[in-house]
Amino acid sequence: MTDSSSAQTHSVPSTVPSAEPIAGDLTAAGPVWLAIPDLVEALGISQSRVRQLIEDKHLLAVRRDGRLSVPASFIRDGSPVSELRGTLIVLSDDGFTDEQAMEWLLEVDDSLGVPPIDALLAGRKAEVRRVAQALA
Repeated sequence: MTDSSSAQTHSVPSTVPSAEPIAGDLTAAGPVWLAIPDLVEALGISQSRVRQLIEDKHLLAVRRDGRLSVPASFIRDGSPVSELRGTLIVLSDDGFTDEQAMEWLLEVDDSLGVPPIDALLAGRKAEVRRVAQALA
């Protein structure tokens, strides 16, 4: 585990305006974002349960236009992507803020050749976590 000063050595920006797209290099359309009410509907659970999933790092949410939002790609078959939680814990242990972790997950990583969330969805969990650990 590293101290919080190590977060300054990461190549992602330390702040991201909430009204702007998270990752500047994403396609023009960018990811589809789901606010809490959208997640309640998509997951078929209560708002408090959605917030608990975020708190427990089963999902990662950032503020966009003043609302907590989650990329739709973090949901698979009506549930949070199971491989996401361990990756979020690794990034948090590395000193990443939620905004930095979100940007890293959505932008193409040179080592992976694709955005880390895409690699997780493709079953490359060990590789994604190895890359995430190397960011410390």
